[in-house]
Amino acid sequence: MTEVNLDLAVQHGLTPEEYEKIKVLIGRNPNFTELGIFSAMWNEHCSYKSSRVWLGTLPTKNDRVIQGPGENAGVIDIDDDDVAIFKIESHNHPSFIEPYQGAATGVGGILRDVFTMGARPIANLNAIRFGSPDHPKTKHLLNGVVAGIAGYGNCIGVPTVGGEVEFDSCYDGNILVNAMNIGLAKKDKVFYSIASGVGNPVIYVGSKTGRDGIHGASMASQEFDLDSESKKPTVQVGDPFAEKLLLEACLELMQTDTIVSIQDMGAAGLTSSSVEMASKGNIGIELDLNKVPCRETGMTPYEMMLSESQERMLIVLKTGKEKEAEKIFKKWDLDFSIIGILTDSKNLTLKYDNKTVCDVPISALADEAPKYEREWIEIKKPEHIDLEKKLDNINLEQTIKNLLSHPNQADKSWVWEQYDHMVMCDTAQFPGGDAAVIRVHGNNKKAIAATVDCTPRYCNSHPYTGGMQAVCETYRNLCSVGAEPIAITNCLNFGNPEKPEIMGQFVGVIKGMTEACKKLNYPVISGNVSLYNETNGIGINPTPTIGGVGLIKDISKVKSSRFKNKNNNIYIIGKTIGHLEQSILCYDLLHLKKGPPPSIDLNDELKNGEAIRLIINENLIESCHDISSGGLILCLLEMSIASQIGFELNTIKKSLDRVKFLFGEDQSRYIVEVDDQNKNSFEKKLADLNIYFKNIGKTSEKINIDDDLKFDLQELFELNKEWFYKYNN
Repeated sequence: MTEVNLDLAVQHGLTPEEYEKIKVLIGRNPNFTELGIFSAMWNEHCSYKSSRVWLGTLPTKNDRVIQGPGENAGVIDIDDDDVAIFKIESHNHPSFIEPYQGAATGVGGILRDVFTMGARPIANLNAIRFGSPDHPKTKHLLNGVVAGIAGYGNCIGVPTVGGEVEFDSCYDGNILVNAMNIGLAKKDKVFYSIASGVGNPVIYVGSKTGRDGIHGASMASQEFDLDSESKKPTVQVGDPFAEKLLLEACLELMQTDTIVSIQDMGAAGLTSSSVEMASKGNIGIELDLNKVPCRETGMTPYEMMLSESQERMLIVLKTGKEKEAEKIFKKWDLDFSIIGILTDSKNLTLKYDNKTVCDVPISALADEAPKYEREWIEIKKPEHIDLEKKLDNINLEQTIKNLLSHPNQADKSWVWEQYDHMVMCDTAQFPGGDAAVIRVHGNNKKAIAATVDCTPRYCNSHPYTGGMQAVCETYRNLCSVGAEPIAITNCLNFGNPEKPEIMGQFVGVIKGMTEACKKLNYPVISGNVSLYNETNGIGINPTPTIGGVGLIKDISKVKSSRFKNKNNNIYIIGKTIGHLEQSILCYDLLHLKKGPPPSIDLNDELKNGEAIRLIINENLIESCHDISSGGLILCLLEMSIASQIGFELNTIKKSLDRVKFLFGEDQSRYIVEVDDQNKNSFEKKLADLNIYFKNIGKTSEKINIDDDLKFDLQELFELNKEWFYKYNN
């Protein structure tokens, strides 16, 4: 038997202080299996030991929230006894090590989080970030990740309907793969993971357990180094066809009166699923590991408990319902094994070969896990920089072309065309717009809108403003299609929290998010924290990816970001100051990366968003697009290229003011298209609401800015389209 000592504990990612705490909590030295279990439950990925204190400050409730953080996913009320269930999670480190399987199993994991709660998944979204396109690994990682997302989502038959792709050298050694899923269920058919009922049987269902993914959660809680490639065995291997069977079997079982609680085996596998269920129910659990279905011979208790093999569930059934449940899983050709019972011991007890190989208090693994109040440094807003001399003589024509052809602004069709975004036949708004729109199946009017967003350069410059902006951006995207924003899920990607400046980034982002969520009545109901996104001590830009979900009550009124007709009026809603620092123009095109991000007025965000939803509901506009990265000009060009309709734009002729007007990234703004018939009603409505608006031009045959900047629409279309295809061919 392996001797457990401090050196071995440190190898398992535990600190000397944590190792000593374990010995105190259980009153002895842990054995090898117990050490592995503690290392899994106490790592950053499972315990949130560096983030729990601050996560508790986020708003988590409003009138539509049924279940907030603490379950597999969050639940919101969408009327008619329907609920939407959703969550976003990271699979960053696995995707860097093995991009296809890392991304694929990221999709598989988030799907299980949602259907575990009784929902049929209806939509996938993702936010993926890579290093510089010139980095030698980027093309390989991009192709592998996109193929992995497509391979899993397409095979299981859930549409991938939206997301974002970004390149930045800060991700050279640590890419980000954040996967989101939304599902639908009936309010009275939501299932939870709280175990209850001493004597109730504990059931293992799904695929067999192998040695893949052992220490996967621990690996995700560590920095990378030059030996990261050697960690491939810790990356799980997914089987979407097995997951499809598991999905259908679980949903069928959920139509019976058999389930007490259910939990997927995600990070830390059988360990986390059993401990979390028992902990939430304040109950004990005893497992016979000889009954765990294994696909490899000679697996030890340590390996079985730490394996992260995919497509597995743990279920607590009502006593006497075992045969009824087994029949369903056998029909779907899935393993079904009674591996344990609930006890009154409040311990995790593991048996193997008629011996007790683990017997530790559940509370020691869960409630007593470390919770650190890390030292942090407040990140102050940077001073403004003087841009006048750098921008006074800018070549606007070439700059606009460079903007459209830059990898971060280039058309992403190459990516999303690999995803089946139409399977299930309920996708009403294709990828490429502000927010995806998915019909509620069987309802002719109601739909769900969803989006994922973050602007890491803002967060890196000033985390507080960046966190606020990320929330507001999703809010605007939902408003732009006419949806009522309801709630968010978040995936908080940061570097090493043991560094006070990194922890300061985290705290700043949380504070900014909190302010925005409170003001917009737009709470956080689920999410994930991914820390230690560093390689050789170099961390990523703070990247709090926000997934926003909203309700559309009448799908016939949904708006897109495509211009609809020529000779319509173009209005800007929201004031333009012309903030250029941290803009795409400065950051990506001119490589001027200093200065603060644009400030945010939450009152404007709220009232402008409400106004947009009102004028959409009253059919006063033809199209709508929020102004974000790239400013006014990119917003207009995206609307134009998508529709093949040009525009005539009136700006401010003075050189620098013109640049600010075109490229400034002031927040709380939208572009809307209004036909002449609705012009007067539109203007009166906004005036009555005290909303700032301005007529800035007309839709037309060609693109014409102030009569001195003229562009061929087809040329711009090709410039925007070609980057991804050239890069990957």
